[in-house]
Amino acid sequence: MLGLAGLAGVAATGVVTARAERRRRAYTPDDVRSRLHERVAEAAARERDAPAS
Repeated sequence: MLGLAGLAGVAATGVVTARAERRRRAYTPDDVRSRLHERVAEAAARERDAPAS
């Protein structure tokens, strides 16, 4: 029983990983660039708004 449960866990992990990989590869280069620009702007805003220590 324990072996089957372990095998099912490994298979489920593989499915989740494959799904995430397909989702990641679905981005166009413009999508990736846009998201990176958004993340940089958010990080800069957090840094600017953070209280000085």
